[in-house]
Amino acid sequence: MTAPGAADTERSTLAKAADENFPVAPFFLPRDWREDLVAVYGFARLVDDIGDGDLAPGGADARLLGVPAAEAGDRLVLLDAFEADLRRVFDGTPRHPLLRRLQPAVRRRSLTPEPFLALIAANRQDQLVTRYETYDDLLAYCELSANPVGRLVLAVTGTTTPERVRRSDAVCTALQIVEHLQDVAEDLGRDRVYLPATDMKRFHVQEADLAAPTAGASVRALVAFEARRAADLLDEGAPLVGSVHGRLRLLLAGFVAGGRAALHAIAAAHHDVLPGPPKPGKLRLLREVGTTLRGEG
Repeated sequence: MTAPGAADTERSTLAKAADENFPVAPFFLPRDWREDLVAVYGFARLVDDIGDGDLAPGGADARLLGVPAAEAGDRLVLLDAFEADLRRVFDGTPRHPLLRRLQPAVRRRSLTPEPFLALIAANRQDQLVTRYETYDDLLAYCELSANPVGRLVLAVTGTTTPERVRRSDAVCTALQIVEHLQDVAEDLGRDRVYLPATDMKRFHVQEADLAAPTAGASVRALVAFEARRAADLLDEGAPLVGSVHGRLRLLLAGFVAGGRAALHAIAAAHHDVLPGPPKPGKLRLLREVGTTLRGEG
């Protein structure tokens, strides 16, 4: 029997796929791929929601994970409980419906715990590390927070090779950086800054500048600099698209195009990300998909 609130929390988490910069499980994919990719997304979205304190009100997720009401606000406790439930995916029966949804995918695709554990580790890190001194430090964080998702996509579709993993990591890190650029103001509200401190010093940007209603020239220059880094990573990873065929090629083109379209939206806003996340339109996204499929840009 489904626990009270279980269906609602599952639906509300999966509904967030529509707001992502990249397609999660588009209709043109084989049904079994779609089911497994949605299951992977549900895991990744929920662990991020736990780490960000964005769980649905009412504490349904905490109850499903067996966390007492008195500890439901402790993100590290919730992440520990989530990890314990993840381990039941591989050896037992998980409690949370999103992890029960994940279990068939894990078995069907012979997925290992490591990428899932990395995503949990990234969210633990978010509770303890709120600033990054260097770009290399940020890349190490992305190795936990973003790259496992691309590796899971390759595993689900049975297309993993060392070279594809390398290209995928570049795309996923780029997408993570783009998201950080879109969410500078929101992240600051959570007392997190994902702009490397050394870069902020180089462009003479103080944290107080990030709290302004609109960005000054120094902040815009910094955002443009980080956006160029993300664009270079997308270009490095783009050959991944041409290394596969059929509908998977279109899916991976959507990932790269989503990042490029978001970067175009940031540039169109003159790199002023502080009023809110610049979002690309559908027409721009379609153009970028076409460009990526042709191997241009």
